[in-house]
Amino acid sequence: MPELIFPLDSTKPFTAQEKVGHNRWHPDIPAAVTVKAGDSFRVHCREWFDGAIVNDDSADDIRDAPLAGVHVLSGPIAVEGAKPGDLLIVDILDIGPIPQEDSGPLAGQGWGYTGIFPTLNGGGFLTEQFPDAYKAIWDFSGQKTTSRHVPHVEFTGIVHPGLMGTAPSRDLLSTWNTREAALIATDPDRVPPLALPPLPDSAILGSLTGEEFDTVAAEGARTAPPRENGGNQDIKNLTKGSRIFYPVFVDGANLSVGDLHFSQGDGEITFCGAIEMGGFIDLRVEILRDGMSTYGVSENAIFMPGNTDPQYSEFLAFSGTSVTLDGEQRYLDSHLAYQRACLHAIDYLTKFGYSPEQAYLLLGAAPIEGRLSGVVDIPNACATVYIPTAIFDFPIAPSASGPFQIDPGIGAPHSAF
Repeated sequence: MPELIFPLDSTKPFTAQEKVGHNRWHPDIPAAVTVKAGDSFRVHCREWFDGAIVNDDSADDIRDAPLAGVHVLSGPIAVEGAKPGDLLIVDILDIGPIPQEDSGPLAGQGWGYTGIFPTLNGGGFLTEQFPDAYKAIWDFSGQKTTSRHVPHVEFTGIVHPGLMGTAPSRDLLSTWNTREAALIATDPDRVPPLALPPLPDSAILGSLTGEEFDTVAAEGARTAPPRENGGNQDIKNLTKGSRIFYPVFVDGANLSVGDLHFSQGDGEITFCGAIEMGGFIDLRVEILRDGMSTYGVSENAIFMPGNTDPQYSEFLAFSGTSVTLDGEQRYLDSHLAYQRACLHAIDYLTKFGYSPEQAYLLLGAAPIEGRLSGVVDIPNACATVYIPTAIFDFPIAPSASGPFQIDPGIGAPHSAF
């Protein structure tokens, strides 16, 4: 096993650990640990809400989730000799739930969760159709998972980090805050908001204290979106065996990682759409000198996905175009097209006995394939969503006998404001 450089004790909150991570992006957050190029090491990660979501049959915790405190990230990890302009090569050697802890109160101890976030607390991809909070608990058995809240499905997880990235430079941080503030200003009262500005409340900034803490807390970028440094990209194929090339913006690169997922469908469409968990990740790092200019990677990581994905070979696919539910034509709106494809899949699954919310949770958690299928045939973009048929324990394809009727079980817990 690689050396454990960032340990976490499951009995203690994130801020009481031996090494304290962070939940904001800022170049002045000190590195918690330093490694050398060529080193392999293990990092423990807490699920993104640090234990706020529990294994029960209520969705009150999703409704009331403390969004100001996410994501709790392990790091920063400085790499000796890394300089701005380099590319940091990161190999994912292994990844999984919390080691040797098969049961317990924390996500990752033999279970994980998927949530539909309410519109008043972040929303999701289909928040207009699903404005309330719902939750599904998923139990792990080796690489497979099942849920009492979404019965009659079992699938192999594509375990991956939802969030990994390098620290921004001061100029890049300023660029983020300026452009996101301008976007917020176009509709400052929108619910959910257009972006999340810096927020000192609930900031965790590693070892910083006093005036330094206050300054960084006022400037630090929230970790919710993906940005030029990588960040919360939620790419389900960034799994074991993957190699990622991250731009370096500060001395040491200051790599951070967290938000581990047992599984996820393309898009993580419910916002808390993956199967969230704590766990471990084994990494190896190298430095590619002046790689940003040499390969034209001045922003946004490039990566080589691993080859350990589950081998599903048969799918039922749904398509959508850029026409709203009210019949309004939009011009090549691929975001809308994917929404419509997902809604078509949800409508289809309800014919077998699932509630719309169960179907929505399933699309967020299961290894569905989302594809941008057509972007040139004006005025309609076309997007598709592919659902593996083997994850169901009943026939899912259309047939002359009509939809097989399942028992939907206790359903997905629901909480409204």
